[in-house]
Formats: sequence, C-alpha cells, structure tokens
Amino acid sequence: MKVGFIGTGSMGSLLIDAFLSSGALEPSEVLAANRSPNRLLQLQKRHPGLSTRSNRETAAESDIVFICVKPLQFKQLTDEIAPCLRSDQIVVSITSPVQLYHLESVLPSKIAKVIPSITHCVKSGTSLCIFGSRLHKEDRLVLLQLLSFIGVPEEIPESHTRIASDFSSCGPAFLSYFLERWIEAAVEATGIDEQLVSRLAGEMLLGTGKLLTEGSFTPQELQERVAVRGGITAEALNHLRISLEGVFERLITTTHDKYDEDVEKLDELFGCSGIIQSPIDH
Repeated sequence: MKVGFIGTGSMGSLLIDAFLSSGALEPSEVLAANRSPNRLLQLQKRHPGLSTRSNRETAAESDIVFICVKPLQFKQLTDEIAPCLRSDQIVVSITSPVQLYHLESVLPSKIAKVIPSITHCVKSGTSLCIFGSRLHKEDRLVLLQLLSFIGVPEEIPESHTRIASDFSSCGPAFLSYFLERWIEAAVEATGIDEQLVSRLAGEMLLGTGKLLTEGSFTPQELQERVAVRGGITAEALNHLRISLEGVFERLITTTHDKYDEDVEKLDELFGCSGIIQSPIDH
C-alpha cells in the first residue's frame, strides 16, 4: 500500500513521523509532496527510503492520499490533482472546515476527513474520523486500522467536527496555556524551580487523563474525590468556578465563529451553497 501526503508542514510531517515511528508504515510506502524542497529533504534525512513526488504524482501513485494544506489552498490543489485521481483511491482531508461535500463535488475518489492531534507524537490522543458516502466498510476499516497505530480513532458526525476538535485537537494548547499561567504564578509566588513544577504539572496531567479514560471517573467525580468539603482544594476550586464563569462558553463561540467563517469562504471557492449550520446556532 502506498500512502501519500500532500503538504508536509507542521501536521503533515507530524503524521508521517508518527506513522513511521509506530510501525504503521514503512518509509518505502510513503510518498510526500511539498512546495518547499527543504522540507522534503528534511523528511528524507529522517526517514531514508521515503519518496518525494510532485502533487500530481503523489495523487496518482497513492492508494490513500492525505491532504495536509491550509483551508483556502484546497480548491487550487483539488483542481490540480483531480485529473490524476481514481474512484478506488481514498482522499483524506485533515482540515476541519473543508466539508465532505466540498471534496465529493470535485474529486472522483472516496472521501474522508480525519482531524489529528499533536498528541499523536507520543502515540496518544484521538483521531476524529468522518467518512464520506463513497467509502465502503472495508475502506473504513483500513483507515481505522492505520490510525490506531498513532492514537484512538473515533468516528463522529461531521456536524460535530468543530466541537470535537476543540477537545481533541485544540485542547492540548488550551490546557498548556492554563498550565503555563499556573506555573508562572507558582514560580513568582514561591520561588519553586520552574523545571520541577513543570514536571509535576505534566505528570499530574498524564495521571488525570488516565483516571478519566481508564479509571472510570467523570470530571465531576474526580473533583469530589479530591476536593474534600472545607479543605484547601475545595476553597481554590470555588475560586476557579467564580473566576471562569462564562469563559468556556466564549471559547466555544470563538472557535465556532472562525470555523463558520472558513466554511463560508470554502463554499464560495468550491461554488457550493452552505448546507450546514453550526450546532451552537440552532
């Protein structure tokens, strides 16, 4: 099986690195295309045996093609590669605002959307999977098996792409920002070593994730176990509840507004009338 990647920027190269380091793919099975020759040379140095091609060659020679470019670059790229694609190939977009109907309207191939996460660097996290109407059961299994090497694939409806991505894809940045501010405050207030408290925070986050995924705890149950009534944690937790009132609602509104704006721009580029609506607008 040949797996192609058109676009080897931050997420495209992350996926290639994760698939190869996990053993999901061998370098000889990977084709990569990028407008920057330097990026391709770096990939080849890291993974001897990996082949580089043009966009059209990558599209034509791959069984599965991952498109890893920015949203507004999709129309130009699909115009370029459409004549090289076949109906038996699988084309996978990793860009959330690009809708299945955008790609199915211009490409002859089977279409899927997979939203990856930076956590795949450590073979963890969730890959969000949205499958188009042309994929058969066997095609889905091929993709799910491939993605299972680098994390946990989870099939979702396309209408939930944005909100699910807030957690699986954007979440590491949101949580890291919270920890960054907390660590800065701790160092300033107490003089604790920054590297030490950063390790403590990382191990705490790892353990908390395991409690939520493997320990059968819900977030509320975890709070109740840790925050003893009248204790230090309960007092601080109450402060957080008051201070963060409305923050998460505004966060969701912000990500959805940007997503809807990008979908509208893509609708114009692909000549499609908008046929979806953000769930928070209902």
